[in-house]
Amino acid sequence: MPKVGIIGGSGLYQIDALKDIKEVAVNTPFGEPSDNFIIGSLGGVEVAFLARHKRGHTILPTEINYRANIYAMKKLGVGQLVSISAVGSFKKELKPLDIVLPDQFVDRTNQGRKTTFFGEGIVAHVSFSEPVCSDLRKIICDTGKRSGIRMHDKGVYLNMEGPAFSTKAESHLYKSWGMDIIGMTNMPEARLAREAEMCFATIALVTDYDCWYEEEVNIEMVIGNLLKNVDAAKKLIKEVVPQLKHERKCACQSALKYAIVTDKKLIPEKTKEKLDIIIGKYL
Repeated sequence: MPKVGIIGGSGLYQIDALKDIKEVAVNTPFGEPSDNFIIGSLGGVEVAFLARHKRGHTILPTEINYRANIYAMKKLGVGQLVSISAVGSFKKELKPLDIVLPDQFVDRTNQGRKTTFFGEGIVAHVSFSEPVCSDLRKIICDTGKRSGIRMHDKGVYLNMEGPAFSTKAESHLYKSWGMDIIGMTNMPEARLAREAEMCFATIALVTDYDCWYEEEVNIEMVIGNLLKNVDAAKKLIKEVVPQLKHERKCACQSALKYAIVTDKKLIPEKTKEKLDIIIGKYL
């Protein structure tokens, strides 16, 4: 069973270094994931890769079935999840073609996206003050620096609604708040990964300075820089994954230990069955 999950964003639809690959469709009680999973091995580690927007890029950020994607990763046995995404930058020192490893998130979506597995008779509140696994982030950062990649080991990722890019007024507002980077997808993934007790980290590929600095941000600019950065991301993943063989020692693996507040006797059987791979060990 795969132990490391990789979610590829815009421009990253496959990991070339995977060996012994096979394609797997995964069913979930939350519907269909974005695409079939590509299962393979990398440096002796089993990997499950998913194209967030589907191969061919047919799914909007607002249309992504985040719950199905993360649930499927859990079902496949993933314990450590790396999400790769394109972002804009609010800081001159976070330059296009740089990589940022955010340690915090701010949500500016309209809450139309489903970002919890709970409800339907069960209530749980996970700790989320530190939304990224510091152990996983450190491994990625140290590896990137050794590989000569221009890395930034922390930053605040603002999750905007999309799919349009920011207005100049929004861009200046977010910059004034002290945000570092902006994207459209990673906050839901981080929340759901925490509920699924996975280690989670984002590899954010800076494509532009957003429109606080640029005259405008357009898809030609974003994709042009992204394609240049994808090679660095693939190189980074190739070096990082073999280091993830160790047993996890962080608190991510027990995030639900004290989070479920519903009386266990009152949780509907249907909900218990639906969430068994997530909450079963606590019932």
